[in-house]
Amino acid sequence: MSFRRHGWLLAALLASLAGCASDPRITPDARWIDPSQAVQLAAAAAPRGVSGVFALTVQATARPGPLYLNSERDYRDQRDLTVVVLPAAAKALAERLRGEPERVLRGRRILVAGWARRVRIDFLADGRPSGKYYYQTHVLVTDATQIQLL
Repeated sequence: MSFRRHGWLLAALLASLAGCASDPRITPDARWIDPSQAVQLAAAAAPRGVSGVFALTVQATARPGPLYLNSERDYRDQRDLTVVVLPAAAKALAERLRGEPERVLRGRRILVAGWARRVRIDFLADGRPSGKYYYQTHVLVTDATQIQLL
């Protein structure tokens, strides 16, 4: 899907334009939001999204460009929370984990600090939007410190 290849660029741009002055932090007393709650809260707050610390088990990963960490095996599942780790953050995360994050994190429970936002995904026909679409809920990670292992 073309979004998987270039959508992270749009997500990064939107995150920078959102002007998130108060980014959430992972602290010992942080309240966690599970994927189903994140999806519902992000939909209700669209297009702004919801700030928080999200707890999920990484069920699937992908890496065409950014690193994708998914709470469901199928990233198209409406219950899925997708963590989009930009390349520089993925590199720093690999150094911290001493291994490729997609291998080390699969099956592990993680905390992610950030903003969960509903993102429209267009189906393409011959490289152009077909008029059909669905929504995913993404948390953009620009810094490896946004992710912690549980």
